[in-house]
Amino acid sequence: MEIISQNFLPHCSVVTWSSKATKNNRLVPNRSNIFLLPGGGCLRKSKLVIRNGTSEGYVVGENDDVGTSIATRRRGYSNSKVLIPGLPDESAAAQITTSHCHWKPNLTVHYEKSGCGNVEAPAVLFLPGFGVGSFHYEKQLTDLGRDYRVWAVDFVGQGSSLPTQDPTTTTTTISEETGGLQNISEPFWGFGDEAEPWADQLVYSLDLWRDQVQYIVQEVIGEPVYIAGNSLGGYVALYFAATHPHLVKGVTLLNATPFWGFFPNPVRSPKLASLFPCSGTFPLPARVKKLTELVWQKISDPESIAEILKQVYKDHSTDVDKVFSRIVEITQHPAAAASFASIMFAPGGQLSFSEALSRCKENSVPICLMYGKEDPWVGPIWGKKIKKEIPNAPYYEISPAGHCPHDEVPEVVNYLMRGWIKHLESGGFEALPLLEDGEEDWEQSSIAREIEFPRGDGWKKSVNLGLYGSTYTFWRGVGEALRASLVSAFRGKSA
Repeated sequence: MEIISQNFLPHCSVVTWSSKATKNNRLVPNRSNIFLLPGGGCLRKSKLVIRNGTSEGYVVGENDDVGTSIATRRRGYSNSKVLIPGLPDESAAAQITTSHCHWKPNLTVHYEKSGCGNVEAPAVLFLPGFGVGSFHYEKQLTDLGRDYRVWAVDFVGQGSSLPTQDPTTTTTTISEETGGLQNISEPFWGFGDEAEPWADQLVYSLDLWRDQVQYIVQEVIGEPVYIAGNSLGGYVALYFAATHPHLVKGVTLLNATPFWGFFPNPVRSPKLASLFPCSGTFPLPARVKKLTELVWQKISDPESIAEILKQVYKDHSTDVDKVFSRIVEITQHPAAAASFASIMFAPGGQLSFSEALSRCKENSVPICLMYGKEDPWVGPIWGKKIKKEIPNAPYYEISPAGHCPHDEVPEVVNYLMRGWIKHLESGGFEALPLLEDGEEDWEQSSIAREIEFPRGDGWKKSVNLGLYGSTYTFWRGVGEALRASLVSAFRGKSA
């Protein structure tokens, strides 16, 4: 197989081959897409040809595969392999700058940014999942920051955006032995008997995080953004887009959780909410304090953290040392335990996930779905439910990949993000990732490709990537999985 160096790829936009054969049954390149190689000459035809190429990746397949029928493509089969770049090495990576801003009294928002020199490039904002922070997007900041202006933020009450002071007053009691006043220091912040004035009605909820994102977009970034979120961050991204569509150019959901907050929202259901006077506010009730101490002792244990990471990452060879150490560091902050309690007892948002999705649909907010297939928490079924609601939303499924595809297979997510943004910025002129000439009917079909990229010292990694059209249903997915299992079992017996 003849692979042409990526060195020349930035000099071309797209290279495709016509799906129509000539009278002699020869495949010919589309004349509008022929390019000359630097220094003269043109692309040589061979049995293995480059079918589709951009500065981010290109497709290699056999000539016979170029003319594959639409019916075959609908079954998702292809001999093509998409070769995409790996992550940049340290010398080529975008530099990350750490910063913070004072949003509310004693609430400092930590964020990281890269690519700020790309003044004409679109702005991209990443929102983290529960328990992590902007550090979870390091691989997007260093890579996508070469082409775009990229921000990643820590939600208040999490990551490095925990409060700078105790939200409650120190408990004071009368000593039985001395009869005098004695200060009893609590092991954690937020476990006092009275809330400080600045923390009155403070609750780390979806509504607070949505308002935080609004502040970051308007006051820090200063323009509409492409917003992407993983897990909890996906919900917040969708919620923000639903309530502030004029500030969002597109939403990318990375295994977004469709549920958060199990107590009634005081604005939406004031009478029902009044039955739950705590609702994540300070001071925490005595029973909540006791429960938090028991639960926190377990979940903040490094062994428990390591076990959770093992669950959510499908590929256990993924280096999660940095993520692990940062999470452990967060749990040692004096405000971490009480913030966790506030989050767990916080009310839901004023809009449910489904309502936020409907609002985005009404306002024509572009949505792209990127889901790890082997996620044990938010499986692909949730992404397919969104796809059913928004049929024209591209739904990409990556396998093997778990709950955090942006960190487990960042090469693939970055490739898709670049293609998605280019597609929107060009008004649809640039094709979506995985699409080629003659596949405009993708919404009525599904496409599957093997994605290969370099990683580490000279070795390569491959994953399967599917793009599902609007006619793809959950039950069709079950049928395909069953057929794949039967084929695999049959091949095993044959061997």
